[in-house]
Amino acid sequence: MLKKFWNSLNKKNDSTNEEIVEKDDLKAEEENLENANTDEDINANDMNEDDKEVIEEESIVESVEENIEENIEENIEEATLYDNVEAGKIEEVSLNQAESDMDEEQPQKNLGFFAKLKEGLSKTTQNLTGKLDELFKGHIEIDEELYEEIEEILITGDVGFETTLKIVDMLRKNVKKKSIQDVNDVREELKLIVEEILSGDDSNLKLEPKPAILVIVGVNGVGKTTSIGKIAMRLKSEGKSVLLAAGDTFRAAAAEQLEVWADRAGVELIKHQEGSDPSAVIFDAISGAKARNTDVLICDTAGRLHNKKNLMQELAKIFRIIDREYPEATKEVLLVIDATTGQNAINQVKIFKEAAPLTGIILTKLDGTAKGGVVLSIKSEQQLPIKLIGVGEKIEDLQDFNAKDFAKALFSSN
Repeated sequence: MLKKFWNSLNKKNDSTNEEIVEKDDLKAEEENLENANTDEDINANDMNEDDKEVIEEESIVESVEENIEENIEENIEEATLYDNVEAGKIEEVSLNQAESDMDEEQPQKNLGFFAKLKEGLSKTTQNLTGKLDELFKGHIEIDEELYEEIEEILITGDVGFETTLKIVDMLRKNVKKKSIQDVNDVREELKLIVEEILSGDDSNLKLEPKPAILVIVGVNGVGKTTSIGKIAMRLKSEGKSVLLAAGDTFRAAAAEQLEVWADRAGVELIKHQEGSDPSAVIFDAISGAKARNTDVLICDTAGRLHNKKNLMQELAKIFRIIDREYPEATKEVLLVIDATTGQNAINQVKIFKEAAPLTGIILTKLDGTAKGGVVLSIKSEQQLPIKLIGVGEKIEDLQDFNAKDFAKALFSSN
């Protein structure tokens, strides 16, 4: 029954799947990259010949390209990934929005982290646990029908097929093991299972020992630049020295947008002209971080979902430079995911895992979606810790992920 339900959902989604990156955009990006390789090559005195021969590493790049093209064709919907972002348009985080986020920071502080988390998860709670509450109220006994209805609610809450099977299987075993007889106790047991799945990894950002480097990756429109700005503000308020690197040189005004956040946070920004070599920006930023004895270097990267070999090579080149020029740095590579994309977020994780050595996830826009159940799928199926979650527009609404608090807020009745 569950497989039929899942297949019906997949058929509906498959009928609307399209490639994310339009041909015109890709052509423009390839031209930018060719110009970058001609005009903005990294100084030969500073960099060895290995970087110039990156294009020859066919074995790594080919596997990445094949995986990406396959996933794009089968899984990702352009309309979902670029929600409210038209093709070729600047990422929808305006300068005015950045200023508004900063100006409204103080009045929110009295809410407390848990209250904001609970408020931010209200749509997901209504969609997921609200339905579960209604289900438990209508059942007198624990039977197979109850388990099947729990499965359906979890699937429609974007928990995912495999993760749903895992949860319900654990629930069956625990109910039997603990000899649970009251239907109301099943709800509490389900909450404990969710907490158990989300736990197990250190979800804190690893910034010690100093220096540290954060590399932020993700498609356009997910809140990547905003997340970088909020992290910079937070680290600066904690007394850390921070330097930003504008490594997204292909998107119009990306560096200027990041510069607004840098100015607001009172941190420096390393940038080059639009269309220049991203790896050159990262190289200069690392040199700057060393010279300044900076605690944390945060690097932005190009925001397209790459499906062309030369673009994938740019990410590979960036990590080669980091490994060679900054081996002593504590490294975090964080993928920013928009929670409103639901199960398509899993596809993005799979693709970027092939392109970058991911260490964690930043999940944004949880306050604007009923699909927060995707957190469970990411953690259970991809074995990547959720490091930060966004539950609002304010600076402090980008919170550290805490499995116990998340489960508590998710299953909160009021």
